[in-house]
Amino acid sequence: MTLAGPPSPDKAATGDIMQSGSTSGRLRNSEAANGLLMVSPTAIYAMLLMAAPLLASVVYSFMVDSKVGLSAGLTFDNYIKVWTGRIDQALMIRSLTVSALVTLATVTLAYPVAYFVSFHVRPERKSLWLFLITIPFWTSYLIRVFLWKVILGYNGVINSGLMSLGVIDEPLTVINYSLGSMVMTLAHAYAAFAILPIFVSLEKIDRSFLEAGQDLGESKFMTFIRVTLPLSMPGVIAAVLIVFIPTIGDYVTPELIGGGKLPMIANRIEAIMLKQNDKALGSAIAMTAMLIVALVSVMFLLLNRRFLKGQSK
Repeated sequence: MTLAGPPSPDKAATGDIMQSGSTSGRLRNSEAANGLLMVSPTAIYAMLLMAAPLLASVVYSFMVDSKVGLSAGLTFDNYIKVWTGRIDQALMIRSLTVSALVTLATVTLAYPVAYFVSFHVRPERKSLWLFLITIPFWTSYLIRVFLWKVILGYNGVINSGLMSLGVIDEPLTVINYSLGSMVMTLAHAYAAFAILPIFVSLEKIDRSFLEAGQDLGESKFMTFIRVTLPLSMPGVIAAVLIVFIPTIGDYVTPELIGGGKLPMIANRIEAIMLKQNDKALGSAIAMTAMLIVALVSVMFLLLNRRFLKGQSK
């Protein structure tokens, strides 16, 4: 009987190489690796388009003088000016207020539309309804804002129609260059972005849950409150974030619908960076606005997660 001794160093090394080769081969052929390879060009492209300007804005925000560059050193004075400046504080509060009102109006109006399409439209006609919802968004955002200016203007469609009917004697000024007109325009501009995620969330709800609730004696309204609404909250969250984040930095609507009389933080950034040519201060305002939006979004997500945990207990 011959006892096999320990493998020679050459055989052990060969075995390690073969094992590592098979491991690397499995990694190359794995679904995760193939997916990463597939999205890597897009990810690199997105990083170049998004991360690079963001990094440049961060560097600019700490510059003493953007015209001189980094040779003058770095400072926090730009952020101190933004955080203590009354104009910047007022415009930030106005931007948050407008964005919150737009989000509330948009989601409140979008939910019934999404609910109707999901629960009351026949399956073969749902795609047609979604198609009709997206028709206004075939045109440019700028064109749609101009159309609202025509409708809400001093001599616009509403004022002209009311005067021709004899309801008013002179054009109403409350609908022209007002906060309400800005909220109305932005709510229409982002309506589809709120309807679609809520609709997708409602479509994922198992209809047997609703039947079970009614079999247990719940009314349709209480079934909606206790079952449908909590289960559709992921879509509502997505709609809130999709509407809230871009509207706080909207530039076109305050300029056209607000007539420049109700500027928001984006208009302030444009004036400082382009008209005053102070990229350092403008970048500090932009970074501050981005930080506030991020904090508000995270707080909302945490509150909603706590709400969902409470519903699941």
